[in-house]
Amino acid sequence: MTRAPELVDEGWDNVTFRVGTEHAIRLPRRHAAVQLLENEQRWLPVLQSWIQLDVPTPVFRGQASDLFGWPWSVVTWVPGRTVEGRPLDGASARTLAAALRSLHRSAPVDAPTNPFRGIPLLERREVVEPRLARHGLGQLAETWARAIASPASRDRVWLHGDLHPRNVVCHEGGLRGIIDWGDLCAGDPATDLACAWTLFEAPERKVLLGTYGASNEERVRAAGWAVNFASGLVASAEPRHVPMGWDIVRRLSEPRSEATDHD
Repeated sequence: MTRAPELVDEGWDNVTFRVGTEHAIRLPRRHAAVQLLENEQRWLPVLQSWIQLDVPTPVFRGQASDLFGWPWSVVTWVPGRTVEGRPLDGASARTLAAALRSLHRSAPVDAPTNPFRGIPLLERREVVEPRLARHGLGQLAETWARAIASPASRDRVWLHGDLHPRNVVCHEGGLRGIIDWGDLCAGDPATDLACAWTLFEAPERKVLLGTYGASNEERVRAAGWAVNFASGLVASAEPRHVPMGWDIVRRLSEPRSEATDHD
């Protein structure tokens, strides 16, 4: 019997339906997401070969039509469940660190850019600082100030750009895949290293940053990117995102949260 399409999830940019046992359909929800989908279609077949984790690789490019007015994708299905509300262990931290090391290689000149990811943190100042004031997040001000005072990255590497719990998948007790690559771009690797706070508690955070080999400057900037993501999630008013934002706030507020030590 043919399996009917099953709604899996919908975010700000896309909605995903599972079809059969091995594929999913990914549809943009708004015009701004079309370019993001096209970036996935062009670059994910290249990037997936470097990463020892499953990714939803595009296998068919749907064209705009009278039935659906924007391009769309058929992608490979990543089995498992997102880690939203689920603790990740040290083994998952090591696995993700290795995957990010493999991903973070120099990007070509025609790699996509993203005005919200991979950029110097100072360019986020006019957005982040009002959020901190408006939502009572003054406890993050010192972490943010150190991050924007840190030298900007000279690296231009491939990034996922949005490593939060709804975009990371576990299966059978282990980290299995990374989904939703719409924000993939070239830029500062600290953007992705913010996952040390978006995904992990303190002991596992230390494992991830140590296994990756993050420098002190990368760790400070990564904490700044985590402030950026936390403030955005808290400000979103989206029922599933706000709790994730407050989890990041809590982690950033813990002693030694910037993990600048190399113990």
